[in-house]
Amino acid sequence: MRVHILDDWSDTLRHLPCFGRLAGHEVTVWTDHAEGPDLARRLHGAEAICLFRERTRITADLLAALPDLRLVSGRGAWPHVDVAACAARGVAFASRKPAEAPNHAAAELTWALILAALRDLPGQMASLRAGHWQTGVGRTLRGKTIGIYGHGRIGRLVAGYAEAFGARVLWWGSAAGRARAVAQGGTVPDSRAAFFAQSDIVTLHLRLTPETAGIITPEDLAQMQPRALLVNTARAGLIAPGALLAALRAGRPGHAALDVFDAEPLTDSADPLLSHPRVIATPHLGFVTEDEIDLQFADIFDQVTAFAAGRPIHLVTPPGA
Repeated sequence: MRVHILDDWSDTLRHLPCFGRLAGHEVTVWTDHAEGPDLARRLHGAEAICLFRERTRITADLLAALPDLRLVSGRGAWPHVDVAACAARGVAFASRKPAEAPNHAAAELTWALILAALRDLPGQMASLRAGHWQTGVGRTLRGKTIGIYGHGRIGRLVAGYAEAFGARVLWWGSAAGRARAVAQGGTVPDSRAAFFAQSDIVTLHLRLTPETAGIITPEDLAQMQPRALLVNTARAGLIAPGALLAALRAGRPGHAALDVFDAEPLTDSADPLLSHPRVIATPHLGFVTEDEIDLQFADIFDQVTAFAAGRPIHLVTPPGA
């Protein structure tokens, strides 16, 4: 099959073990991002598209411009894929949603951002490189209260790290998530407002769906302490539009550590959130480790080879639907 891999910005995949699973296919790897007519032109003749997470949206217009396309292969949730349009055009869409395996890479980055923010590592490193010495005083993590919004696989990993560092953990999320937290011995405050008010650090760990879009409101952020830290390594859309920047300007919370943004890739260094003096940020690195990418694309490439062999797996829409 003529297989196109999209948005491999660091040209990582061809150097990982998983890439060997595409042996025998005609593979094109795109290391930059394209949209609209440019994307359609570069995908002309493609029979299979491999998606790099949610970096490219699969729309009805794009599908209409690709008459040879037979398969779209991804992994995880698919808010970026028009499943109905795939079905209408007879394009199979396959995506495996792992039931058990947590994303250790995302949990580890979350913890790295928490530590970096509390000790102001970016500022201290910049001071040292500028020929100065210490600048300011950090804070110790032990004894702090970490509020985890979302009792899922990543949130539970972060809770384990918090306990190892001697921090107290609070939980919030859906009614079902709060019930699971309590059943497993976790602490759930009496109210949503208390969760935000009592947490020195709030970290978000839930999927972005129509139900969770904007779930973190200006009122939630206003409950946070002036020295509190908000961490988001999940999705920017979980926070109501404009709410975080307004909250930082108002001083509640006092700081933010972000790995996700409304528009990605974000390359405008003057962006008001990215350039805010009390924000530390990374360019959506949560899943970007060799180990995690190899794990994810092993599934994606297996879906391609299985489809080519006439034994498709992990189908969301069947071929010829």
